[in-house]
Amino acid sequence: ADSPIHRLDSRVKLVLTLLYIISLFIIKSFIGYAIVIAVLAIVVKISKVPFKFMIKGLKSLIFIIVFTAIINIFTTKGSTVLFTFWHFVVTLEGILFAIKMCLRIVLLIIGSSILTLTTTPIKLTDGIELLLKPFERIGVPAHDIAMMMTIALRFIPTLLDETDKIIKAQQARGADFDTGRITDKARALVPILVPLFISAFRRADELAVAMEARCYNGGSNRTRMNELVITSRDYRAIGIFVIYFGLLIAVRVLIG
Repeated sequence: ADSPIHRLDSRVKLVLTLLYIISLFIIKSFIGYAIVIAVLAIVVKISKVPFKFMIKGLKSLIFIIVFTAIINIFTTKGSTVLFTFWHFVVTLEGILFAIKMCLRIVLLIIGSSILTLTTTPIKLTDGIELLLKPFERIGVPAHDIAMMMTIALRFIPTLLDETDKIIKAQQARGADFDTGRITDKARALVPILVPLFISAFRRADELAVAMEARCYNGGSNRTRMNELVITSRDYRAIGIFVIYFGLLIAVRVLIG
């Protein structure tokens, strides 16, 4: 898609995403969460990315979200006891805290998805490298880190597609991944993980050979076809985010 979010400088989006994640740990009241949800909904609307892409990343984390809710419900102490289950005491404070924790996880994933869905891997690489550039003086390999992250992002869809092919091939041979106990399902994953790891190592070796054949040599004296430039659009985005961050701090101070 093409939107004002897509056209923002990748360095600005990286920094604002990091600060957004920090802001999720500042808020404690439901008013603060309401502000975050409202702002995030506006950003998603402006980005023109279908909402189904935003929530796609939540499917694989449903277990973690539910597990987090259960742990917080049964371990958070409070004064308003709702009922007792075996040795556990369920309180109103525990339920409210569990809701906040689940909201935090969901908002974190959706907010991070905006960055990856509106920024190409090449721009992400350039942004990460330029942000880490000052740390090269203390020995941080900025270009190598950026390149590794880009390769990882690039190969996630490829490995997911490879996993799907392996699962279908094993099912065609009579493998059963849906029935049985948890231990049986865990053992059934071995025929998937072994060929997947072999395929991943083979692809990594082929990529290394291809880079060496093209005389690839890190980030020393390398130029870019498209240089990143911070424009007035980026400064406006930073200004809006400062207002958002200040509003959350004010809510935290006044309400808690």
